[in-house]
Amino acid sequence: MPLPAWTPDLSTLELLLSVAELGSVGRAATAHGISQPSASARLSRLERRVGVALLVRTSRGSELTPAGEAVATWSRAVVDAAQLLTDGVLTLRADRSARLRVAASLTVAEYLMPPWLLALRRAHPGLEVAASVANSAGVCARVLAGDADLGFVEMPSVPSGLSAVQVGTDRLALVVAPDYPLAARAATGVSARDLCDQPLLVREPGSGTREVFLLAITPALGARPGLPHATELGSTTTILATARAGGGIGVLSARAAAADLRAGTLVEIGAPELDLRRPLHAVFLGRRPSPLANELIQLALAGG
Repeated sequence: MPLPAWTPDLSTLELLLSVAELGSVGRAATAHGISQPSASARLSRLERRVGVALLVRTSRGSELTPAGEAVATWSRAVVDAAQLLTDGVLTLRADRSARLRVAASLTVAEYLMPPWLLALRRAHPGLEVAASVANSAGVCARVLAGDADLGFVEMPSVPSGLSAVQVGTDRLALVVAPDYPLAARAATGVSARDLCDQPLLVREPGSGTREVFLLAITPALGARPGLPHATELGSTTTILATARAGGGIGVLSARAAAADLRAGTLVEIGAPELDLRRPLHAVFLGRRPSPLANELIQLALAGG
């Protein structure tokens, strides 16, 4: 049941308690940092709202009427409860200021985020950081649910309800083992239609990597493909290992494949029809991130 419109406000109840304690409206006004006329007006308004006389003015100051004593007794419990609420909220704010919960997609978590977190911890030695890893859809779900203060995702668009800041870019690579049949076409590339007939090694639904690949190949085909020959794998490490073993064409971040490409254990094949670039976003609730979250975003922007 909602409170009635005439319910007194907390600051006026505090003022009434000060009058009871100090015995004077003037002294109570001084304690609250307001003028005596302002204090008198607020107390008169309180009396009108509750409908009973609360104070008696005497030559010595002000005294509470019996009704005023009763209201003051009840007010003390209300003001104490409000103080408990205030102290609790301040404690929560202090806890949040010393703790940051971050969720990141697999590519960001493995290849980009470690130096960002290291720099943040160096700036705040007492900071507690809780980091979790999920695909991009899972990261957004955690931030939306309030289970993470900040998320980093690789998806081309961000769900409604979240604010986003682009912190960098990434590129997908199509990689195969050196002896894979398509490796000979690394320079000339492969068409979008031929790709769909190949055993692709792709991430699971909800992955930003998978979604970017599907968005890139759809315009070339005129429709979103079903990828009938694809194998869904739950991690970048598994895609790399399967591609090295000749199990198909790995679709993953170029950052993740960089070491294998340098070592020659994998070969990148081109796909001239596809734009495989993708944005990297920081996502958070509200119009602005928390100060700590914003500091991590700035580190991400500086790190590219």
